[in-house]
Order: sequence, then structure tokens, then C-alpha cells
Amino acid sequence: MTATELTELTAVDDIEWGVRLLAATPTHEGRDPELLRQWARTADEFGSRLAPVPSTARVVERADGLERMLLARYTSRPPTVELYTDTLALAEELVDARGWRAWYPPGSVRAAALAHEAVHAHLHHGPAKAALKQALGHTVLRLGRYRVTGHVAGAEEVAAHAYARTVCGLGRSPLLLTAALRTALTRPGTPAPRSPAPRREN
Repeated sequence: MTATELTELTAVDDIEWGVRLLAATPTHEGRDPELLRQWARTADEFGSRLAPVPSTARVVERADGLERMLLARYTSRPPTVELYTDTLALAEELVDARGWRAWYPPGSVRAAALAHEAVHAHLHHGPAKAALKQALGHTVLRLGRYRVTGHVAGAEEVAAHAYARTVCGLGRSPLLLTAALRTALTRPGTPAPRSPAPRREN
């Protein structure tokens, strides 16, 4: 990553990264940028205000995240968090190489990935999903005084990143690190991370 690319990434604030995530999500093509910004800010605030979310999902470590371009993934049947140790290792290397350690302390990338996926589980299984939908206020149908609020694709992702940033005490959203990883992984000649951890199930 060049110095120019690094400056461009860090110059984008956390809300704008949320806007870009929403803009790149199918169904949002052509939406008003200000509406996307409103949704991103609402989802960010929602995630940052969530009480600590415990996770009962089992954690499975895998070492094929670079080829999948994944850091972590939650699946609901059975509740499982897959952590991709090779991508985690590359993320830690990027943090050191870019001088971002003050934003992402040692071990925080893994902690943030687990926190992020815990929110996905929380939104999947509990009433918080309806609360987020209500907060976003996306009306898809109105009949007189009655209105039906709809799902905003990508909003849960923004909320999960905001929660991880808050609960892990990060200086910046994991969205910044995700963008840096995407840039590194789509560049020819990406170096492999050192000593990726073996696959292990917890």
C-alpha cells in the first residue's frame, strides 16, 4: 500500500465507511447519499449503544480466510463463529506496518471479530433486530396512519462494526482495517502472513 493509498484510507471517517458499505450493498443502487448517511449514522449509534452482548456460539478456527477474503463469519445452524486465522494474522501485520497499533491494540483484531459476530447472532435471535429496523425508520408501505418499516440491507453490518469498535475500545472502526485488508488482498503479490495458526475447534 502506497503512502497515498494509506492517507486516502485514514482520511475517510467511520461514518463515511458505513456509507460506502451501504452504497455497495445490493438494493441501494441509486439511493440518495444523504439517506445512506442517515442510515449509516443511525446504525453506528445503535451498535455503539448496545449493552455487552454475550456469545454462546462455538468458535471454530480455520486457515483459509485469505482465499475466501473473510476475517470471520457467523452461521446460525448450529450457532458457530468461524475465525480465519490467516486473515487475522495478515490484519495484525497490516496494523503494525501502517502504524495503527494505537487504534488497534494487540489482540484487539481477534476480539473485535468475535464481538462483531456476537452482534450478528444477537440480531439474528433476539428482539434487537426489530429495534434496529425501527430506529432506521425505512418505510416500505404506508396505509393511512399505519406504516410498515422495512429491512435496510447492510445496516446490521454497520451496527456490528460500531459495537466492536466500542466494546473493544478501538480508536477506529474495524471498517477501516477491513478496507485495508481488501486493498492488500486484491493487489498482486500479496505476502502470506507469518506462521498462520492451525485450525482448531473450541
